[in-house]
Amino acid sequence: MKVSKEKVAEHRRAILEAAGRLFRARGFDDVSVADVMKEAGLTHGAFYGHFPSKEALIAAAMAAALAPDAAKSRQTVAGFADGYLSTRHRDNRDASCPFSSLGTEASRGSGDLRHTMTAALRNTLDRFTAEAKGKTVEDKRRNAIVAWSAMVGALVLARIADDEGLSKEILRETRAGLPL
Repeated sequence: MKVSKEKVAEHRRAILEAAGRLFRARGFDDVSVADVMKEAGLTHGAFYGHFPSKEALIAAAMAAALAPDAAKSRQTVAGFADGYLSTRHRDNRDASCPFSSLGTEASRGSGDLRHTMTAALRNTLDRFTAEAKGKTVEDKRRNAIVAWSAMVGALVLARIADDEGLSKEILRETRAGLPL
């Protein structure tokens, strides 16, 4: 039986959403294609009708997870930072930022994955630069890089800490020190 184009697109979206959640929660290596397809409610065999390999799925899932969000685009960078450096974001790893949950793994990923994440990195830095403090474009860009680097690093450290007080302190003090 032939599947409609709409159904194929719906299945692809389900696969990408499931993969994005699972990869962020467990990492690339600890998620199998079978895990993704089960989470998406599809058979393992259907996978290869959508993607040639797990590496292709990883790149596509991260592209989908990093796609610009209209609601976030309307939010100020300061408002974004408030949400990013929150305990809610820290604790919701499967829906959180791929940079903080998968950054070190992605740095060893395929060229396609690194290209996708580099494009998202550039978009984020451009957005931050537009609102960053500074008298010159160079100052604004530097402050944008510092802010984004501090935010991602703080979230990683806050997740590592097994001391809730320290974890919250890392988030709070990083937010207070951002040059935004």
